[in-house]
Amino acid sequence: MESVAPSDLVASLMAGFRSGDKCSTDQLMELLYPELRRMAAARLRREGPGHSWQPTLLVNELYLELLRNKSIGGKWGGSEEERKAFLGLAGFLMKRLLILHSRPLRQRVSKVDSEVLQDQPASADTQSLQAVESLLEDLAEIDPKLRTVVEWRVFEGMTADEIGARMGCSARSVTTYWSFARKWLGARLSGE
Repeated sequence: MESVAPSDLVASLMAGFRSGDKCSTDQLMELLYPELRRMAAARLRREGPGHSWQPTLLVNELYLELLRNKSIGGKWGGSEEERKAFLGLAGFLMKRLLILHSRPLRQRVSKVDSEVLQDQPASADTQSLQAVESLLEDLAEIDPKLRTVVEWRVFEGMTADEIGARMGCSARSVTTYWSFARKWLGARLSGE
C-alpha cells in the first residue's frame, strides 16, 4: 500500500470497513487499538467487581462483532468525523457485548450442537434450542440444582470442583447431580 497521510488513512480504512473489507477492519483496529483498549478499560471499571472479562478480551470480542456485521454502508464525513463515528460505534458495541455477557447463560445460547449432552444418543432434535430448553425446564422441575449443574458443566465447561465452589456444595454432590442428570436426559432423548 502506498504511503497515505494519516488523516486520509483513517478515511480510506473507514471506506473499506464500511464495505466489509476484512483487511481494512484489521488495519483500523490496529491503528485505533490503544484508544479502543482505553475505552474498554473505562467500560469495565463500571462493571461489577470480579468481572470475568479484561479490556483486551472486550476489544477482541468487539473485533469479532465488527467482522460478523460485514458491511455497514453509508458515509460518515471527514477523517476526524469518521474516526469519531467508528469510536462511537465501537463504544455502542462494547456496551452491547457487556450486556449480552452479563445475561444468564440460557438467554445467551443461540445455537446448540448435537454434542451438547456429551455421549448421549441424539434421537431427539437436540439442535433445536427449544427442545434443549424444554428438557432443561423439565429437569429443573425435579431439582433446580440439576439444571444448574448441566448448564455450567456443558455450556461453560466448568469442573465439578468449580461448580461445587460456586453452588456451595461438595464436588461429590455435583458429580451425583451430573450423573443423575445425564441418565435422566439420556432416557428422555432415547424416548424411554
